[in-house]
Amino acid sequence: MTAYVTPSTAGSSPVESTPQPVRRGLPPPGSPDLWLLRLSDASDITLNAATLDASERERSASFARPEDRGRFTAAHGTLRAVLGSYLGVPPAEIRYARETCPCCGGPHGRPALLGFPADLHFSLSHRSDLVLIGVAGEPIGVDVELVPDIGGSGELALMLHPDEQREAWALDPVRRPQAVARLWTRKEAYLKGLGTGLGRDPAMDYIGLGAPDGPRPRVDWHFRDVPVDRGYVASVATRGPMTTTAPRPARVTGPGTG
Repeated sequence: MTAYVTPSTAGSSPVESTPQPVRRGLPPPGSPDLWLLRLSDASDITLNAATLDASERERSASFARPEDRGRFTAAHGTLRAVLGSYLGVPPAEIRYARETCPCCGGPHGRPALLGFPADLHFSLSHRSDLVLIGVAGEPIGVDVELVPDIGGSGELALMLHPDEQREAWALDPVRRPQAVARLWTRKEAYLKGLGTGLGRDPAMDYIGLGAPDGPRPRVDWHFRDVPVDRGYVASVATRGPMTTTAPRPARVTGPGTG
């Protein structure tokens, strides 16, 4: 049984799919490919733990709640299906490694592919009902989050760079939760791209909201907001210029068998 992914866009019919793995071309520099899955739409294929490796199955089994196990399995099964479509291999054949962590030198930095070209980079984020995957020819990070309430946005803001906190507190309270969530997804996408995750203090680097007339990020990364479902915000970060001005994720739909 082989999983594959079919992209579609809102309001259009799914692209006709084939039951065989395909080899997609890498996205051009500065224009990452983004893939979005709503977990409530996850198929039996993406929920099938047989495509996962032993460490992923162990992590899935460690969740106490069945719904959390299902989310993890669907997210990582979808990642394998997406990567398999670029590499032209069945999802179960994909093997991962971890790069060196920039913070401590340990083996838990950015995820990388074993036995495949090093110029394919990827990132995965899942929150509640959404999974976001980014694929690029340069280091990439993605993050998707629920928009918090006013109280939750205040707690998140306190973890950000001092200048980002000032940006957040200067906003009308009604607008603040959305803005803080955007700041946070940009920050997490950047930290994932670095390979540190939250091992690096989110307050260390200024990213900002990216307003046209506002200050620029003080890091050598570029950021875009990603349109996703209502109640969520998402961002993508790449190391190096991003030429696409409005990245839109393809919906993961229509897995099949072969």
